[in-house]
Amino acid sequence: MEDILISGTGTYTGHVIFRPSLDALPSFLDRTGPVYLVYDRNVYPHAVTIGQAVGLTAELGLDVSEEDKDISTVTRICTWLLENGADRNALLLAVGGGILTDMAGFAAAIYKRGIKTAYVPTSLLAQVDASVGGKTGVNFLGYKNMLGVIRQPEFTYICPEVLKTLPYGHLLEGAAEMVKTFVIKDDGNYSKTIDLFAGLHAARDRDLFMSGALPSLEELVCSSVSVKAEIVSGDQFETGERRKLNLGHTFAHAIEWCSHRISHGQAVSIGMVCAARLSEAAGIGSPGLAGQIARDLEKCGLPTLLPFPLDRLGVAMLKDKKAEDGRIYFVLPAGIGDVRIVPMPVGRALDLMK
Repeated sequence: MEDILISGTGTYTGHVIFRPSLDALPSFLDRTGPVYLVYDRNVYPHAVTIGQAVGLTAELGLDVSEEDKDISTVTRICTWLLENGADRNALLLAVGGGILTDMAGFAAAIYKRGIKTAYVPTSLLAQVDASVGGKTGVNFLGYKNMLGVIRQPEFTYICPEVLKTLPYGHLLEGAAEMVKTFVIKDDGNYSKTIDLFAGLHAARDRDLFMSGALPSLEELVCSSVSVKAEIVSGDQFETGERRKLNLGHTFAHAIEWCSHRISHGQAVSIGMVCAARLSEAAGIGSPGLAGQIARDLEKCGLPTLLPFPLDRLGVAMLKDKKAEDGRIYFVLPAGIGDVRIVPMPVGRALDLMK
């Protein structure tokens, strides 16, 4: 696996590093200045490993969930940085899943008008999506990532080692984002991803399966990040092509707003099927596309059906941060590996899907 550069200038250039273990991480921190470690308490063993290898100035463990992903947690991180003497030369090293990297990245971007940050994503979802691309932010009044900025980390350090003990459900969260990426750009990786996670879903022994499947998973993670990096490099601030990465997410965020019991990955899975349904209804998607995507996701153990009436999504979709003048730039798949950006009023979209 080769390292990937997200092109840009200044704070808009990112570097994604792939290594087989955490051992090489200290070499990337040698010249970064004082290191402040913030981590998700759920991945405490990884934080200990990193802390022992890196000269830390201070460390902070957080309880992390969607309910904690708000401005008060960002304020807590900033207060901790201030109390521990962090100056403009400090680097905030975030170890955890996507919620943690989103919050830490936002805190680093606003503390003293911006300090350096780096990520060690410990979930599959964070490795293939949340920690790559520079988006940071927190939820506000129940709406997803309503407050935030775009600012690339110094680097994102991705290694398969940290995925070995990831719970089955957390692996599926990442699977949904990987499938989304390869619906956008395939290159043969869509079917590979479905086959891999269908095998995981069917396996009786998850650990045994993972030990054999890890090389294939590594390859697909790298391919997924490559697709995202290519798109982000051409459109850092989501004025055009980067909108494609929102496939399924307008529906997903509305689903999460309507039901806090549904996780992000589950919502993305359902959201992709909704997007494919809308695409077929709008005459863009090939007939049967929504059914194909639904069957493939179900093979992986992911949900595909809305758990409540479609109309309930309308209010949340209108409040989506990507809504402009009552319209949403819906990302609609025409086929696997081919998506279109279609601006459409929310009401029109829901009417088409009925």
